[in-house]
Amino acid sequence: MTTTQANGSGGDGLKITMVGAGGMSFGPTMVNDVVHTAGLRGARLVLHDVNAERLYRSYRFAAKLNAAGGAPIVLDRTIDPTAALEGADFVLASAEFDRFEHWRQDYEVPNRHGARQITGENGGPGAVFHSLRSITNTLGICADIERHCPDALLINLTNPMSRVTLAINRATNVRNVGMCHEMPMGVRRLARRLRVNPDDIEARASGINHFTFFTELRNRRTGEDLLGKVRAWYERSFFDYSPRTQRVARFLDRTMAGAGLVEFNYMPLVAHVVRDYGLVPCSVDSHIGEYLPFALDTSDWMPTPIDFHQPFAEVAERAAAWAADTRVPLPLQVAGMSGEEVIAIIDAMWNDDSTRLMAVNVPNDGLLSDVAEGTIVEVGAIVDGDGIHPDVMAPLGEPLAGWVNTQAALQEMVVDAALTGDADLAFQALREDPCSPPDEASCRAMFAELHQLQADKLPF
Repeated sequence: MTTTQANGSGGDGLKITMVGAGGMSFGPTMVNDVVHTAGLRGARLVLHDVNAERLYRSYRFAAKLNAAGGAPIVLDRTIDPTAALEGADFVLASAEFDRFEHWRQDYEVPNRHGARQITGENGGPGAVFHSLRSITNTLGICADIERHCPDALLINLTNPMSRVTLAINRATNVRNVGMCHEMPMGVRRLARRLRVNPDDIEARASGINHFTFFTELRNRRTGEDLLGKVRAWYERSFFDYSPRTQRVARFLDRTMAGAGLVEFNYMPLVAHVVRDYGLVPCSVDSHIGEYLPFALDTSDWMPTPIDFHQPFAEVAERAAAWAADTRVPLPLQVAGMSGEEVIAIIDAMWNDDSTRLMAVNVPNDGLLSDVAEGTIVEVGAIVDGDGIHPDVMAPLGEPLAGWVNTQAALQEMVVDAALTGDADLAFQALREDPCSPPDEASCRAMFAELHQLQADKLPF
């Protein structure tokens, strides 16, 4: 159902399909970025979701964004995957069922059985089950892409990013790249603390998704080495995280406004990694801690990210529903582009306009010499009309290479389990995760409980 006609020509003939567009954290952001991108004027943007009610709400919100920008794109919606994908040039996918219910299970069940995990989203024993669910769902989307638009580029935004991306490459012929915003967000976060304009920062980083580390951080105007400055900054006594600081963080975390401050500023694990290993993470504790069994040893308390994300998501849903239904005109976002790099890929490839990206998730083909070949790694890239050209990065070095290669082996096991429906292999992956309980009995009890709770979403 088309409601707006494009006023431009740069994207004429271009079709972009968003799968999972009913989610208000994903859909409006991407629509906003398309509307703000001059090179995509005239493009047809199709919103697709299996939930008709959520899709309609997202569509109404998106239509207001488009109208506020002068209707530069053609905007459609459909619950029919054939109509959504037929002839698409680019497909954006971010689709999960019952996200927070399952995420809470992935977190609470393992921890009740003695796991030492922070979230269970991308790493930890809970992430084994998250991976199995997401891979199964995403491969269904890929099957539709192969049927209806086999030449399209899939831009995957579904977590666990590295494992889902590996499964796509193993099981399908779909051209794809995994995208995440943690590196750009990390640059902006450090820029605020160092009082530097983020546009003036030249950064390079590498690793695996949610576990990347800056190898270069420089002020492009002055040439100043900001990486050394960050390391020195974390030596300040503030980052000792005294018992008093922890009490304040606990108090703030019980309020919605305070939870945001805690999530992005209370980072004892980041401080520990910088101080003890000289490594500067791109992300926050709740992400890098997914992969490190000693994460919980850095403090006697750490915020639960689910309790941060879910309330904010629910408020965003209510706000978007109100904005979609009200007759009050919706102004185009004052901030302009979101900072996500997803739409920049489409603009660069469609218009053959060479663009540098900070982070893409792609197979390791000589990109990181001390990481296993084929592992899905996160590195910078140049994008142009010929495609995506990932950067060859410097070796990670120890101990980072060892930590990453542990996850590389788990990538392989989890993906193999998902593709073959092998429950024993899935258990092996859970058993060998460094954040799992040390004894097999606890691991088996944890596995059985999660299997029972999520059986209808698993490949076995």
